[in-house]
Amino acid sequence: MTSTSDSPFRSEPNERDQAPQFVLPLVVHIEKAAPPARTDALETAARAVLVMLSDERSLGDGEWAQVMRDWQDARIRKVVRRARGAEWRRAGALPGITVSGKSAEVRVFPPVPLDGWPKDLAKLQVSGTDLDDPEPPAEADPAVPVLWLNPDLDMSAGKAMAQAGHGAQLAWWELSDEERGAWRDAGFPLAVRSADPGRWAELTTSGLPLVRDAGFTEIAPGSCTVVADHPALR
Repeated sequence: MTSTSDSPFRSEPNERDQAPQFVLPLVVHIEKAAPPARTDALETAARAVLVMLSDERSLGDGEWAQVMRDWQDARIRKVVRRARGAEWRRAGALPGITVSGKSAEVRVFPPVPLDGWPKDLAKLQVSGTDLDDPEPPAEADPAVPVLWLNPDLDMSAGKAMAQAGHGAQLAWWELSDEERGAWRDAGFPLAVRSADPGRWAELTTSGLPLVRDAGFTEIAPGSCTVVADHPALR
């Protein structure tokens, strides 16, 4: 996936830029008094992307299938916004899917045109998604897919959530139908962890799916952000 010239994440111009551009909206529930843990928010966002990709409404003749195809034919953009209180309730009334983690809730919506967000989503803030882990996350189970983050990049939680979603999507594309079904039936177990600096170079040359960000926000174009280490792809 990382070597193909039409990768949806590469910064270089390619034929995907000629297609109408869409974005997959994700909204994370952040109440001031009880924000979610950062790692749980990242993992929940990645699972939300997978749930959307595998939902029957996104497949075949489903009601979201055409816009999902249009989105995947262009640049694969994801934008994470935050909501609380009435904002979160209004977002919940729009067509989409809410995915819950241990402390995080993320609602994912069918792709929308880049300049055509529903007003209840367009008014939500992108900034302010800086989250922390109350304690360091446990080591990832090697039997579970791990989305390894570049330890040298400083990304907001919202940006990192989008990147984790990209990594999960690349892994999904690389799997066979049988492997996808097994992952889905298990509830999409996965972990998001920051890679050890000494191992990052090894991961990026391992042949595993690698996200090179187009650099629309926060980080330089072409930055390697996530390696998707799914056991079936090793």
